Amino acid sequence: MSSQQEALVKLASKLDGLRKELIDTADTDDRLAAVHPRNRASAENLTHYMALRRHDVRVLQTDLAALGLSSLGRSEAHVLASVDAVRAAVASLAGLEPPEDDKGMVDFATGARLLERNATTLLGAGRNGRLTRIMVTLPSEAATDASLVDRLVAAGTEVVRVNCAHDGPAQWAAMIAHVRTAARAHGRHVKVTMDIAGPKLRTGPILPGAAVVHIKPTRDDLGRCVVPARVWLTLPNGPDCPDTARLPVTDEKWLARRRKGERITFRDARGSERSLLITSVTSEGCVADLADTAYVVPGTTMHHFHHHDHEHHHHHGDDVAQVGALASRAQKLRLHVGDDLLMVPDLDPVDPHATPVRIGCTLPQVFEDARVGQRVFFDDGKIGGVIEATGPGGLTVKITDAAPQGAWLGEGKGINLPDSQLRLSALTDHDTAHLPFVVEHADAVSLSFVRSADDVALLQRRLADLGGTHLGVILKVETVAGFENLPEILLTAMRWPQVGVMIARGDLAVEAGYGRLAELQEEILWICEAAHVPVIWATQVLDTLARTGRPSRAEVTDAAMAGRAECVMLNKGPFVDHAVVFLDDILGRMAEHQRKKNPILRQLHSWGDPHDVGSESAEDRAS
Repeated sequence: MSSQQEALVKLASKLDGLRKELIDTADTDDRLAAVHPRNRASAENLTHYMALRRHDVRVLQTDLAALGLSSLGRSEAHVLASVDAVRAAVASLAGLEPPEDDKGMVDFATGARLLERNATTLLGAGRNGRLTRIMVTLPSEAATDASLVDRLVAAGTEVVRVNCAHDGPAQWAAMIAHVRTAARAHGRHVKVTMDIAGPKLRTGPILPGAAVVHIKPTRDDLGRCVVPARVWLTLPNGPDCPDTARLPVTDEKWLARRRKGERITFRDARGSERSLLITSVTSEGCVADLADTAYVVPGTTMHHFHHHDHEHHHHHGDDVAQVGALASRAQKLRLHVGDDLLMVPDLDPVDPHATPVRIGCTLPQVFEDARVGQRVFFDDGKIGGVIEATGPGGLTVKITDAAPQGAWLGEGKGINLPDSQLRLSALTDHDTAHLPFVVEHADAVSLSFVRSADDVALLQRRLADLGGTHLGVILKVETVAGFENLPEILLTAMRWPQVGVMIARGDLAVEAGYGRLAELQEEILWICEAAHVPVIWATQVLDTLARTGRPSRAEVTDAAMAGRAECVMLNKGPFVDHAVVFLDDILGRMAEHQRKKNPILRQLHSWGDPHDVGSESAEDRAS
């Protein structure tokens, strides 16, 4: 036997051993018996994949690639079939008998078909044959603005997301009604998912600051006013006016007497005399220009007079009114690296200027489960620290990560404890109360902050009790615990006919670290493909475009990479309909080049044949 043939025999033996382990793992996994029949083959393929990935197969991959064979690097959707294919090729090269086929395995065509079937059932069919769907989070305005929803559907939205953390049943019903109407009008079927909020781990309240409106004009480099500030004088229950500082006036008759060109004077909170020039009047109030900075508080007296004795400061024919109640200014804690922050279980508003600096936490369970040495992050990771002490008074957190000039921490900001094993149910009482509405109106429900298979099983029981077995279930992976338990979570989820996974990159980035996020999102894509479970790529996709109307360069690349998922989620923003059109174009283009991990080598028109310069059409060059 030649050395080359001997190497081939050893390689075949390695593949035989690997193949046997994959089959034995699936045969002995009792969890597969509980899987829904629709998902049984997919669950077996998942166990094959997890068995494969328990090994470091890099040397095996190199050996296979050197022979011009598949290196198993794209085997997710059909693991055993991939191993069998390379084993048969090696056997042929070595002159060995090929292995017997496992007739029940997921073959190459079936793997792709199962994933697409599951994606279509859960998320609907892609537009114009596009394999990656577009999901859009509906803003609150969608409840009252049917034209907004119509534009989103017309632009190419296949799935809408209603966030149950905002608004209420009346608004949700209106949003969904607008979606159904728009879908019928455009001859489309648009899926509706409802996202239940889960446990909210957030900072507690902070005492409000002064009730004051700070108004300032635009000045040049020499401090001269170049654009006056615009002030809106209206009744306390009057409407807002865009791009103005709103001052409520308590006297309706005084407001009705105002005319264009009049001057209104007042002394601000610092005692500085200021003058407003009325530039326009409506039935609901008037707009005035202010050329100097002012701090206005409730009770400030507004004067309009017919004659002003400047020398003696006498008002003649004075017509006065008072400024009404103003909103208090929100206060924040200022934190620097090295500071101690006391997290406390009570939710009484804290004084931001008191020492020690303290802040409440909305979930008492944190104080039972958190331990010294574990990390804490606040406000999407803008501030980080380590627990230095625990006690009846709370958790002492040493701030280790903040901006060089310090960072502000406000109330209602998110808290992440990635190292802590928090005994929290993913379903709160609030969520459970929303489920009957979800079952009646939605096509799928998204479960936030999934940490364990028990969280999934609990939701399945609640839905079954409500007759909601027709609903799809989408699991949001946004914690390190959820990622680490994902194989068990998926096998439990696959007891349900329709299952999907959302990569919620916001909280996941905070918990795992931004450096590791790129690795984690890839691994989630791989394991879900092995389970034939569709993936939704979410958080800040084309966020700048949706908010400002123009994309950043980096987010265009991110959107292109998102095409490897079965769905991409856009968040709300004033230009979100433009973002849908832009994303539709990107996904359509990338579908010609990439399918999951597989490059598709269609003919490139970018450079063309050097002998046929100038022969292409403009349409060809654009592709």
